[in-house]
Amino acid sequence: MNIRHERISVLGLGAMGRALASALLEAGREVMVWNRTPGKAGDLVARGAREASSVAEAIGAGGLTVVCLLDDASVRETLAPAAPKLAGATLVNLTSGSVRQARELTTWLDEHGARLLAGGIMAVPPTIGTEGAFILYSGARDLFDRAAPVLAPLGRPHWVGEDPGFAALYDMAALSGMYGMSAGADHALTLVQAEGGDVEAFKREVLQPWMEQMLPFMVPDVGVHEAVPDEFNPAMQATGLENILAASGEAGAPTELGGHLRASLWRMRSAIR
Repeated sequence: MNIRHERISVLGLGAMGRALASALLEAGREVMVWNRTPGKAGDLVARGAREASSVAEAIGAGGLTVVCLLDDASVRETLAPAAPKLAGATLVNLTSGSVRQARELTTWLDEHGARLLAGGIMAVPPTIGTEGAFILYSGARDLFDRAAPVLAPLGRPHWVGEDPGFAALYDMAALSGMYGMSAGADHALTLVQAEGGDVEAFKREVLQPWMEQMLPFMVPDVGVHEAVPDEFNPAMQATGLENILAASGEAGAPTELGGHLRASLWRMRSAIR
C-alpha cells in the first residue's frame, strides 16, 4: 500500500477539523470530509476534497478516518449509526477527551472490528502543518508506524505508548501547564493595569523576557511530590507568594485569578512543615 497517497476521511469541520483537512489537501492527500451541519465544505471541495453524504460513506472511503469533533459524546453519537460499517476500519481520534474516554472508545471500536489510534493535538488551527505543531498518539505501535507518515503533514507525529489513554493524559497535562502560564500572565497584567501601569510596555519589556528566561528552569525543576529543592528556599518562596497575594488584594484583582498562586503557596508551606 502506498501510504503517501492513502485516502483520508475527516469527520468534523470546525476550526480544527478544517485546518486538518486543509493541511492534508495541501500535502496531496486524497481527502473526503463530513460535517454534521452541511455547508462548511465548499472551499475544501473547491480544492479537491470530496464531501461524504454520511459518516458510513466517509469511513468506507478512507484508508484512515480522522475524527475531530467537539467532545467524546459527539464522537459516540456520530459513530454509533455507522457501527455496522466499522469492521476493518482504522480511526484516528483527535477529539479532546479524558484518559477513560479514550480507553472506553478503543474497547467499543474493537468490539465492532475497528482499530483506534488516539491523539492529542499540540497546536492551534493556524499552526497545523507548521514546524512547531506536533500531535501525540497512543495505541498499538504497528498502527502508529503505518499511520504516522500519512498524518505527518498535520504536525510532527509523536507516539507516547501502547495505552490508548496516554495521548489524552499527556495532552491534558500539557494543557494544564499552558493554562497555568496563561493564568499567571492574566493575573500579572491585571495587577499592572489596576495600579495604573503601562500594560503594553510591561508585556513587551518585562513579562515576556522574564517568562522566556525562566521557562528552561521551570519544567526540569518541577516535581510530582511536595519536596522543594533547598536552593529554592520554600520559606522565602512562601513569603514572596503571600506578598503577591496581598498586592493582588490591594489592587482589587478577582480572587479567581490568583488560584495558581495559592496552589504554589500550598506547595511551599507543605515543604517547610
